[in-house]
Formats: sequence, structure tokens, C-alpha cells
Amino acid sequence: MQGRTRSWWGWGNVEDAVVGPERDALTRRVSDLLPGADLTAHTAPPIESFGVGASRVRAPQALAPIVSEGVRDRLAHSHGQAFRDVARALLGKLPHVPDLVVRPTSEAEVVQVLDWCSDAGIAVVPFGGGSSVVGGVEPRVGGDYAGAVSLDLTAMNRVLEVDRTSRAALVQAGALGPQLEDQLRPHGYTLRFFPQSFEFSTLGGWLATRAGGHFATVLTHIDDLTESLRVVTPAGVVESRRLPASGAGPSPDRMFLGSEGSLGVITQAWVRLQERPRWRAGASVAFSDYDAGVNAVRALSQSGLHPSNCRLLDPVEAFINAGSPTAVLVLGFESADHPVTAWMERAVQLCRDHGGTLPEPARYSDTADQSAHSGAADTWRSSFVRMPYQRDALAAQGMIVETFETACTWDRFDSLRAAVDDAAQDAMRKVGATGVVTCRFTHVYPDGPAPYFGIYATGDWGRTVEQWDEIKAAVSEALLVSGGTITHHHAVGRDHRPWYDRQRPDLFAAALRAGKATLDPAGILNPGAVIDPLRRPQDLPPVGQQAGLGRRAGVPGCASS
Repeated sequence: MQGRTRSWWGWGNVEDAVVGPERDALTRRVSDLLPGADLTAHTAPPIESFGVGASRVRAPQALAPIVSEGVRDRLAHSHGQAFRDVARALLGKLPHVPDLVVRPTSEAEVVQVLDWCSDAGIAVVPFGGGSSVVGGVEPRVGGDYAGAVSLDLTAMNRVLEVDRTSRAALVQAGALGPQLEDQLRPHGYTLRFFPQSFEFSTLGGWLATRAGGHFATVLTHIDDLTESLRVVTPAGVVESRRLPASGAGPSPDRMFLGSEGSLGVITQAWVRLQERPRWRAGASVAFSDYDAGVNAVRALSQSGLHPSNCRLLDPVEAFINAGSPTAVLVLGFESADHPVTAWMERAVQLCRDHGGTLPEPARYSDTADQSAHSGAADTWRSSFVRMPYQRDALAAQGMIVETFETACTWDRFDSLRAAVDDAAQDAMRKVGATGVVTCRFTHVYPDGPAPYFGIYATGDWGRTVEQWDEIKAAVSEALLVSGGTITHHHAVGRDHRPWYDRQRPDLFAAALRAGKATLDPAGILNPGAVIDPLRRPQDLPPVGQQAGLGRRAGVPGCASS
């Protein structure tokens, strides 16, 4: 956004940080929730205090125009946006800083970078908007590499083609959410994919992490909107065929979706578009009994109504973010084709059948730029956008504020929720923290919900990262043991690896390692995220004996050997 300055240490734009009356009100709410908490505010240390050394590697002269060695730039690319990232930056502890930030402007330059790094044994960490919350963009790659490069794709940000007949678009991977929508709007289309990180994340990042969007049912993940991918690997280029569906063996797209840049660099994709919605309906439903709210949401998810929004907030989450004393269901429908009144009326009746009440009537609109939100839904929507900024403010006041998200089948939800609550409370006691655990549903499916757990706890300034790590480990273990997934939409990165390694079948892991050895023979791509290289760089044969590096891939603009 023009006129805005991205924060190098925390979320979003410097100008949008929580300050003044907003911060005072936030501090009061936390004090009411956790009396006695030490909420002394701290500020991020100066950049010079991090002692970032000179780059250990030097790029070829041909790449010089797209290379940055600036300390601020390197620090900003040294971490993601998890609580532990923000807390470490505030404490002046960012130990894994890339040697260079490289911003290719074309696919040919991506190939040049991968060739150079494969030859030189330099780790390459693909970087979109940097919103990872699982250590996915942190160059925590170990000592087997000559250096580490952050490959920032945001200069490749154009919509290259719009196919109106098929309602699809070819988009470069570095397009940030607003850039993508701004280029689609004149055509009357939208990708209709709005994660909380929308403003600060890219299409390539969404694809590489199998990100989840804002909408609660049907097209929930970026997978559902992907028609084909083009991926540059050190061994060559992989491009899948544009198809609405196919039963021709295992899908090549599925191999790269969720691979987090460990198998190749996604450079562009054909994505499925939607017409911009005109008709909308919105309502807030209160439940005095949270379990009744859960049953109502299950009925909605299995009804075939497919609400666009179906977020159930437990009473604590509703109080913190919507000011409600009861559990709240934020419910919505939208369509570009027809009014959605009948769908909302039936959904409301289902909620009433389970004890839900509407503090005010549902709202409807039939104008593309008019919202249908109201009451608690309006409050929640505003709070949802501000949550990451508020998290940063509280982290600077010694609070531990972070989330876990998972998915499970409906029959396991009650026991999983109890296990997470017990594990979090027990871990907080062990680390000397006092806090609360909240739960909301972000996405719902006929066979299960995607619960999103929040932790709001007092911490000891200077020790909050260690305290959080213990809580994180305890809850992650509870998720896995209770039959949930380690992540529904936040990816694996380096932080989830211990539990992901146990969740996936061993033979699948072996097949994935073999695939990485074929696509990335030098093992340079995002080492440690999702899968480890089969071999270390120093164990490889000389480069001339390695088969099929990128420079042999026939990419326009690249010399062939």
C-alpha cells in the first residue's frame, strides 16, 4: 500500500500499529481478564543492535541488480509472523539472518538463482509476503551450507491472462492479495480467497502452504481454486495441464501444493475465478449453551446450505473479540447469481432448533459493495482484521498471545477440545503463566470442524519465547494424540516438523524424500521445511556429474550447457 511502511519486526504496516486509545482499551480488557498481569510496554531494539554480519556469499554479477545486502532487508526476511518470531525480534534475538535477499523479476532469473546456489551449496528459502507462522521462511538451515538466500518473489506480481470463457486467470506467484484483486476487479472477477494475512501474503505463498481462506465451506483451501501450476526446480521446469478435473494418476499439482518451496519454486498458476458477489445475508446467533452451538454448526455443515461464513466463537473468544457474554455464531451467505434469503432463513431455523437466538434480525443486501454484517458480526470482523496488530502490542507487554489450528472429525471434537484445554492449562502452570484458552471454528465440513484455539496468558518478559515453546509442544502433542491434524491451513514449516513427521506415513515420507532428491539434487531448497534433503551438499558428486540442473531446463533467457 502506497504511503505505508512495512514493519521489519512485526505484523503489517508501522502506521497501523496499536497505539493511543486503542492500546489503552486493549490493556484494560486484558487487565480485566487477567488481573495482576505485568503489562509494561517494551519497544523493538534498534536494528544496529542485532550485530548482523556481512554476507558470507557473493552473487554472480549478472544477478547484482536484483540482490540486496541491506541489514534491515535481511532482518525483515529472517523470520515470519508467529508469536515466537515477534517476541524474539522484540528481545533482539534473531539468530538466522539470510546472507542476501534476491528479488527475481522473471522466471529466467529464478533459474539463474537456483543454478548458482546449486553450484555453490547455498540454501534457498522462497519468500512471499513473509506471513508464515510456522518457521517456514526462517533460514534455519543448519551448518551444511555456504550461506542462505531469501528468494523474494514479490516483484513477479502480474495477472498475465484472463480466460473469461473458462473463468480463470494466469497469475504470477508473487502477487500480494490486494494486487491480485485490483487486477481482477476491472474484469468483474475475484479469486474469492481472503485469508487473515490477505494484505501481506502472496498467491505463491498460499499455494506453497495450502493456505485456507476466509470462507467457511466448499472452497475453503487454495487447492480448490487451483487449475494448474508452473514450478521451477533445480532439475527443470514442471508445468501441469489446465484441466477442470482429471483422473489421470496422482496429480502433479498435489505434489507441489503444500511443499513450501522444498521441491521447487512456484512461479505462476492458473486459478479459478468467481464473479463478484451481489447478494449477501448476515446474522449473529447467540447460544447460552456452547455445546448446543456446536451441534447447530454440525447441522449446518451437513445441511447442504453451504454458508460462506460459519464461525462459532466460544464464550471467552466472543467476550474478548466481540464483547458478547455468550457463545456467538457469525453466519453469512453470498451469491453473484441469486438472492440468498431462503438459505439464511433455513439456517436460522436450524440454529433455533438447537437453542440459538438472534439478538437482532438477519440483514440482507443486494448491492455488490454493501455489507450485510451487523452487531457481533461487525465487531468480530473488525477485531479479526486487527488481531495480528493487537497480538504484537500484547507481545511487547510481556503477554503470550498465539493460536493453534487443527481439524478433526465431529465424533472426536469434544475429546480433542478437552485434551487441548487440559494440556494448555497444565503447560501454563508448569512455566509459571496464567491464562485462558479460547476456541472458535474457522471452517466446517460435513464430517468435521476446523477448531482454532487461542492462548492469552501472562508471561515473564525475556522468557516468553521459552514459555510459549513449552505450551506449543504440549498442545501439539495433545492435537496429534487426539486424532487431529498438526495444521489445517498454516503449513508445516520447521516448527511443526516433529509432529508432522509422526502424522504422515513413513513410506510416504520416504517417497517424498526420493522426489526431493530428483527435483533438488543439491538439497538447497528450504532445507528443514516439510522434508529434509536426502543428502547433504558436501556429500554430492561434482556439479558436472549432477543430472538435469535448471540451466538445462530450456527456460527462455537461460543459457544451455
